[in-house]
Amino acid sequence: MIRRLLAHAFWTFSRWKLVTEPAPQRPTVLLGAPHTSNWDFAVMLAIAWRLGVKVHWLGKHSLFTGWRGPIMRGLGGIPVDRSDPSTIVTEVVERVRAGEVFGLVVTPDGTRGGHTHWKSGFHRIARQTGMPVTLGYLDSATHTTGLGPTLDMTDDLIHDMDRIRAFYADKHGIRAHLQITPKLREEDAAGDDREGEPESN
Repeated sequence: MIRRLLAHAFWTFSRWKLVTEPAPQRPTVLLGAPHTSNWDFAVMLAIAWRLGVKVHWLGKHSLFTGWRGPIMRGLGGIPVDRSDPSTIVTEVVERVRAGEVFGLVVTPDGTRGGHTHWKSGFHRIARQTGMPVTLGYLDSATHTTGLGPTLDMTDDLIHDMDRIRAFYADKHGIRAHLQITPKLREEDAAGDDREGEPESN
């Protein structure tokens, strides 16, 4: 109830406008992009609470120590042990098997400058768990935000990323100078492999 009231207040007084497709009714990997500002987190929560979507997000283990732990977990946080990242997939699979419907929020582009590629973790998680990927977005040019299409990932990485790139092509982050084109390092290797394949007649 409190979350819905907070979301109502946000959308009533915010300059952002919610333009969204319906929330998926199954567990999904929810991309948050372009992610160029820490304010994106507040917008993401406002979207989720307005649409009634239960969200989880991944955070470094140190964020969950001390007094911050209960708050971070209450907001949907899942601590990541970077020494054993495989535990994340195991935990997500367990939640899916338990019948929990949620969006696992992933921000593949990050907020720091100097990076040139998205991180591919969201695609690996989707393929290993069988979850689709929902394209969450914000666009500072139009001050619109919400959920885009929900896509099933395939073994064709470049094809999957082409669909994702097409959706985000006209979206602008809050700090546009930190925004990068959605592209994975793994695509470079996949492209090289394709170039080496013989042409079919």
